[in-house]
Amino acid sequence: MKSKKTLFGTLTLSAMLALTACGGNSGSTATTTEPAATGTTTTPAATEQPAEASVSGEILAVGSTALQPLVDQVGQEFMANNPDVVVQVQGGGSGTGLTQVSEGAANIGNSDVFAEEKLDADKAAELVDHQVAVVAMATVVNKDAGVTNLTKQQLLDVFKGTVTNWSEVGGADQKITIVNRPSSSGTRATFEKYALGEKVENVPGAIEQDSSGTVKQIVADTKGAVGYLAFSYLDDTVTALSYDGVEPKEENVQSGDYPIWAYEHMYTKGEPDGATKAFLDYFMTEEVQNADVTELGYIPVSSMEVKRDAEGKVIQ
Repeated sequence: MKSKKTLFGTLTLSAMLALTACGGNSGSTATTTEPAATGTTTTPAATEQPAEASVSGEILAVGSTALQPLVDQVGQEFMANNPDVVVQVQGGGSGTGLTQVSEGAANIGNSDVFAEEKLDADKAAELVDHQVAVVAMATVVNKDAGVTNLTKQQLLDVFKGTVTNWSEVGGADQKITIVNRPSSSGTRATFEKYALGEKVENVPGAIEQDSSGTVKQIVADTKGAVGYLAFSYLDDTVTALSYDGVEPKEENVQSGDYPIWAYEHMYTKGEPDGATKAFLDYFMTEEVQNADVTELGYIPVSSMEVKRDAEGKVIQ
């Protein structure tokens, strides 16, 4: 299906304000996809039919770079089905997406974390959580690092700088270079919470990047490098590590055996309407959930055998 190219890049304030007149959430100027808040959480059942082709308007979705490839692809398809709609997708991290949607500067805030993990309780309570998929993440290393598995403690020691050479954990005699995400990143928050078990500061010499694609490139090109990526970014240019002996595979995430995962949230400020509602409804159709979601390395929420709340408690 030929589709319009989704627009990227930084929008000026005036451009975002212009979106308000075009449709989307009332009171917001663009569409943003973000993490869940203390407000309403909605995980609608997949439906058979795509959105009606009669909607019009502009949608700005901002935030998680882990979710960005999926929102971009689905946005292109939605525009092809709805010629009078423009979907604009930006990264910037989950914290940015949540802030933008909370302030009305975006229609959708994309996030890998629940809104209450990034925003004040009163601001988080104003947001409605649309959980559109599950994202799983893996530790990745340069292919010459010589390691395929790390325990939780070994991984924590690496990111805290206690272990500085791969030979200390059974790998090659190579200095470790950490490629981290900024503090606003939902990917970093998820990795620290479920892989490391605590927040860590950047060690001297660590590289910080706000793009998952850039992280992958640096790890692939830098001897001894280590970082972390959503499954949707994994390929044969880097080595994805097992965690405590459990491989980073979809079935292990679904069963709850592999713990490094999070919901992908698309937050709106209040209940969405117009083009924004139609876009989110389309996201939950079987057409998207059984094709785009799985093809790009995400996991449908409906296929999970466990659930997790904002505090990280797993419910069978």
